[in-house]
Amino acid sequence: MAFDLNLLTLFLAVAEEANFRAAADRLGVTRSAVSQGVRRLEDNFGIALVTRTTRSVRLTEAGEQLRDSLIQPLADVQSAVEEVMSTTAPRGLLRIAATSIAEQFLSGPLIASFAEACPEVTIDITVTDDEFDIVAAGFDAGVRLGEVIEQDMIAVSLTGDQREAVVAAPSYLEIHGVPQHPSDLANHRCIGWRPTPGVAPYRWEFEENGRAFDVAVDPQITTNDLLTMIRTTIAGGGITFATEETLRPYLERGELVSLLQDYLPPFTGFYLYFPNRRNMAPKLRALVDHVRQHRRAIG
Repeated sequence: MAFDLNLLTLFLAVAEEANFRAAADRLGVTRSAVSQGVRRLEDNFGIALVTRTTRSVRLTEAGEQLRDSLIQPLADVQSAVEEVMSTTAPRGLLRIAATSIAEQFLSGPLIASFAEACPEVTIDITVTDDEFDIVAAGFDAGVRLGEVIEQDMIAVSLTGDQREAVVAAPSYLEIHGVPQHPSDLANHRCIGWRPTPGVAPYRWEFEENGRAFDVAVDPQITTNDLLTMIRTTIAGGGITFATEETLRPYLERGELVSLLQDYLPPFTGFYLYFPNRRNMAPKLRALVDHVRQHRRAIG
């Protein structure tokens, strides 16, 4: 049999006011509704909870036991409800799943400045290149390339357009020469990237005269770790392929040289994405606003 929990709140008001009319005024209902509610509660329990007189209401022994059992739990529930409804400052655990190539998100400044701005938010970032449902996995948001985000998600731009880059160390190029066309890569030692074991290395995508094509290089070295890939390339291990943003610090220091730039067009950049919810949690709203401010700052 279904039990109306609202009757417990009604009974507690009667117990505290010791008067049906006062309890009714407190709850904003009629005296008749209070009286009928107490009677229904007594019928459910099969025992009298109050003794009624023309002037007052007195609890029976069973009524006193019920009152004592309800006071703290209902006070805790009310406190929890009020806390949730009154919360405007971002707080709590914020879980984010980010692809390993989202350099601007993972580089440090954006996350550090968000932590400074929202000290009551605990940030948990999982770096993963697996494709999965972030909602089912318990994440609040994700960071991925715009072209792979599901249509039912809300996406907020994190970066502008991106470009891939083909790079090698000067020491490698001195020995093996510089490829002049993507097809030349078949004659070079390449370093490939794959998201997980058992998955084929990513194909390297190019464009020529408005026509997109890819090159299925046969990498001698393959890894799922970007840092390992970059370090091996800097050491002269071969030619590799990654986002220009990820490789920019190494290019600026001269540790790597950019190749085949005329064949690498821009593509849609990275986005913060999250499910379409009517009432967004303050912690997620704060992150969205912070990302938008960061985006405006970088231009």
